[in-house]
Amino acid sequence: MILLPRALLKEIVEAGEAAYPEECCGLLVGFGETGGELTVTGVERSPNMAGEEAAKRFEVSAQVRFDVMRKLEDGPKRIIGHYHSHPDQAAQPSANDLEMAWEPDLVWLITSVADGQAIHTTAHLPHPDGSGFSEITLRTND
Repeated sequence: MILLPRALLKEIVEAGEAAYPEECCGLLVGFGETGGELTVTGVERSPNMAGEEAAKRFEVSAQVRFDVMRKLEDGPKRIIGHYHSHPDQAAQPSANDLEMAWEPDLVWLITSVADGQAIHTTAHLPHPDGSGFSEITLRTND
C-alpha cells in the first residue's frame, strides 16, 4: 500500500494536465518498506528527457535524481518511486513502462490524462523478474 497526501496527488495531477499531450514525470520521496506500507512525503518534478518520444514515454532527468539523492542521503527518507502520466491512455503500465522497469523496489504512480483532463491515478510495483507489474493499493489522506 502507498499513502499519498491529497495535496501531493493534486500536484501530480496538475503536472500531468500541464504536460498534456506529453507525459509528465517526477520522483516520489518518502519512507516505508516496499511490499509493506509506503508513505509519500514529497514529490520532485522533473523535465521529461524523452525528447521526441515524450508523448509515449518518460525519462526523469539524471540531474534531478542525483540532486534528490544527495538531499536525502543521510536522512530517513528516500526515493520510493516515480510518477508519470499517460496521455489519452489508461493508468496502467504500458509496454514502454515494462522496458524501463529495472528497479523493482520503486513504485510506479501513473495518472491517465484524456483531452488534457486527469481521470484516474494508480500505483504499481514491477515484478522482480521483469515479467510485469502488480497494482498496489493507493490511499489518499489530508
